[in-house]
Amino acid sequence: MEFLLLLGKTLLLRPYVFLFLAVALATSVWLMGPKRTAIFFLLTWLTAFLCEFSSTRTGIPFGWYFYTGSTRGQELYLSNVPFMDSLSFSFLLFMSYCLALAFLLPGRGPGLSWEVRDNPAIRRSGQVLALTTLFFVLLDVVIDPVTLRGDRWFLGKIYYYPEPGVHFGVPIANYLGWAVVGLVAFGLFQRIDHRLPAPPNPPAITRPLLLGCTLYYGVLAFNLAVTFWIDEPVIGTTGLFMYLPITAFLVLKLAGRLPAPSV
Repeated sequence: MEFLLLLGKTLLLRPYVFLFLAVALATSVWLMGPKRTAIFFLLTWLTAFLCEFSSTRTGIPFGWYFYTGSTRGQELYLSNVPFMDSLSFSFLLFMSYCLALAFLLPGRGPGLSWEVRDNPAIRRSGQVLALTTLFFVLLDVVIDPVTLRGDRWFLGKIYYYPEPGVHFGVPIANYLGWAVVGLVAFGLFQRIDHRLPAPPNPPAITRPLLLGCTLYYGVLAFNLAVTFWIDEPVIGTTGLFMYLPITAFLVLKLAGRLPAPSV
């Protein structure tokens, strides 16, 4: 009963997290079906939780950091880790996967007529693993500096680094930890996915794929907006400039002017 009560409080305290999660889950079911969705999200959440549990005790793989516990009683914790924190890794990795597929899957037609079909060989490739992990880490490069300043907005001061890092207070080890989560979780998913039956006729996945990319940019925009709102223009501008070339290449790809690389 207490678990359900705290879960409900978490939903009320962090509605934006569960909104992104709900839309990501629906998009994932649309993109790859309920079985793959369940495996993907549970596997990513478990990997993230174990890594956070480890890192707050051993410094591996994110480096040393600690949760303050300031919201205990207001939201659900699993041991010393806020449930919503490790949960957010799952939809962030899924959105990164969608963006990677948008770049690597061959598409037909420009603009609104652009169409892309599922290709199991490509989505199980090392290139998709690498690009998904890269987009996953880059998103945290925008997210972590602003969440570290959570006491200045509605997130709250939920964690801290005992030794502030070089990237606006965030240690580089944190981003390496995100890369570990992405590589492990998505790499395992690819192995499991390889054992699952693929449809005989690859379906068109244009709409859910584009929705996943839109969600990625929605999370990015949300965090950049908060960054500027708390009066951190240098951090916000850095994030904007970091994503300019990625966005430009994505627009070119959707316009049919950037061929998909050979995978």
